[in-house]
Amino acid sequence: MTETPEPVRVRVELGPRSYDILIGPGLVASAGRHIAAALPRARALVVSDETVAALHADRLLAALQGAGIDAALLTLPPGETTKSFDHLIAVVDRILEERLERGDAVVALGGGVIGDLSGFAAGIARRGMHLVQVPTSLLAQVDSSVGGKTGINSPRGKNLVGVFHQPALVLADTDVLDTLSEREFRAGYAEVVKYGLIDRPDVFEWLEANRAAIFAGGAARVEAVATSCRAKAAVVAGDEREDGDRALLNLGHTFGHALESAVRYDPARLVHGEGVAIGMALAHRFSVRLGLCPGQDAGRAEAHLKAAGLPTRIQEIPGDGFTVDALMDKIAQDKKVSRGALTFILTRGIGRAFVARDVAPDAVRDFLTAELSG
Repeated sequence: MTETPEPVRVRVELGPRSYDILIGPGLVASAGRHIAAALPRARALVVSDETVAALHADRLLAALQGAGIDAALLTLPPGETTKSFDHLIAVVDRILEERLERGDAVVALGGGVIGDLSGFAAGIARRGMHLVQVPTSLLAQVDSSVGGKTGINSPRGKNLVGVFHQPALVLADTDVLDTLSEREFRAGYAEVVKYGLIDRPDVFEWLEANRAAIFAGGAARVEAVATSCRAKAAVVAGDEREDGDRALLNLGHTFGHALESAVRYDPARLVHGEGVAIGMALAHRFSVRLGLCPGQDAGRAEAHLKAAGLPTRIQEIPGDGFTVDALMDKIAQDKKVSRGALTFILTRGIGRAFVARDVAPDAVRDFLTAELSG
């Protein structure tokens, strides 16, 4: 019998709110002892969606029971539309029904939707409960489960309602990624690429050389998740509430969120990671248009995203209905807008992203006009 290797441990340093991210195979089955060590005597509500729960909830509940943790399970519908006020109320109500206390925990078993929703509920129920993230998608493991951003969507835009609420522990079981569809894994990989494009050109080069091995699984996949988590942990430790450099983590997201909102979060047309991939390609091409970024760097970033099977153009989204006016309206609702001024994450080349404040709306409009007509 092969022993499960010890997980990679990444520390998020936030003073009294510091926590560990554990990364590696077999962490769902060993979740009970890790959670019991971090939160002695806590009870738990496990929140999941129907798809993930069918695959992993029994093992997680058995692990919690084996560690002496009393836990209940709440299962919600899958998909981005679950990040809603109605489902937030459902999670909070179940917390109260189970008579969980502030010292107890909400355990988010799922992708970014479940993590964001559960984290928001944990942040407001009892004025703040413990949160444990058990991310089951690549996107959630490398991005949304780390850093304390929680929230739900509004018809006016994505993630516009929420709180910062740091988890007490993150358990990123790389085995569960084998259950993802090819499309879901590719979408998560967009967030891995993001870290290289922001400020780590050496990581981007490593991804170019190791993309196939990461998709195949094994040590390269663990290293990709760990490298991404280290990058995000470093940024979060320096700027917990996105008052400065943490905004760089939104590379591609201003365009991407506008596209997601425009398709009304229909996963048949676009999922988050695909929106981010198109958004990062748009951000690079916009930077070229503004004379900031060499064309060959933008082409290199786009080529790698394409090689991973990700879309890089608005025209690749199925269906129609994209207009410059509609996209500009969504961009104006973005959380990075400050006193009406548009803020974008732009770039001067691979690994040289920066926060551009007060971007001229006319420049964005002209760029989108050219993109939609191209």
